[in-house]
Amino acid sequence: MKKLIIYLVLASCTFGYAQELNLPVWTQYLADNDFVISPTYAGIGDNLKVRLNGLTQWVGIKDAPDNQALYADFRIATQSGVGLTLYNDRNGNTRQKGAKFSFAHHIILDYTSKQYLSFGLSYNLNSFRIDIENFQPTEEIPIIDPSITDDRAITNNNFDVGLLYRFNRYYLSVNANNILNKDIDDFVGVEPRNLLNFQAYTGYVFNSPTSKDVEFEPSMFIQYFNSDKRSATDLNFKYRKFNRSGDYYWVGASYRFLNDQFFNPLNLGPMAGVMKNNFYFAYSYQMTINDLSGYNSGTHSITIGIDLLQGISDCPCTKGTSYRKYKNNGTNYKY
Repeated sequence: MKKLIIYLVLASCTFGYAQELNLPVWTQYLADNDFVISPTYAGIGDNLKVRLNGLTQWVGIKDAPDNQALYADFRIATQSGVGLTLYNDRNGNTRQKGAKFSFAHHIILDYTSKQYLSFGLSYNLNSFRIDIENFQPTEEIPIIDPSITDDRAITNNNFDVGLLYRFNRYYLSVNANNILNKDIDDFVGVEPRNLLNFQAYTGYVFNSPTSKDVEFEPSMFIQYFNSDKRSATDLNFKYRKFNRSGDYYWVGASYRFLNDQFFNPLNLGPMAGVMKNNFYFAYSYQMTINDLSGYNSGTHSITIGIDLLQGISDCPCTKGTSYRKYKNNGTNYKY
């Protein structure tokens, strides 16, 4: 039991550090919502896209991380888009709420070969709080330190920047998140100031050789933290099947590991989703594969959403890498 407690403390510190001023990235970006990954995706597509995501980590362990987020993005001009992210995150006795306001601009590098470049910027507003009123005496610490008083909270501002390159059905997104140091003046003790982290997301969408309505999409997501050089990778694969009206379903799987422990994965799990009449639902499950596996039922993520206000742009640079058939005229567009 003592070993479990020590592991939980270390794991909570690791994931808590990752989450400060940065939404926890699990598999919610795979729910056909790349905007979760980068502001560069704002305005790509033919709709106002709204997604609501709920994520619960390590179900069965008290005070395990829990997160809810709302994502919305849409095009405001032929080649530009904006987006909004609202989130609420809990990890033990830490709480953070925040918003991201994003802008992206998309340009054509080469019309014939379908090469496009997108630039993205997000302004982040984050409120971080420690729930000191929930501190309880333990066997090791029978008396709460009387110096711990008042509301331990602080508000921070930060920025994310990103680039997205697309070549036909190939995509590569690179981002720098939290490029400013965090303000820690209101906290006592060791607090990380440098929360800069880098993310890369790449993949390719290709049709089945036997059916134009079937797509396969292998992808990879890498995250690297500048302060302590931690890094992790997701290897993903999706199968997507369309019908004649443009609705579709997909199934897939994700494999997450620390980059120095490829054969010792953190999580492994299936995922699936469906789009019907512009309503969207997706679910993913990640099975914990480490010392915590006997104490929890894994990480669960649910995404629901809707696409509104369809309006096709004249610029192909706002089209995505997956084909979608619309019932109204049978023409192939990308989303």
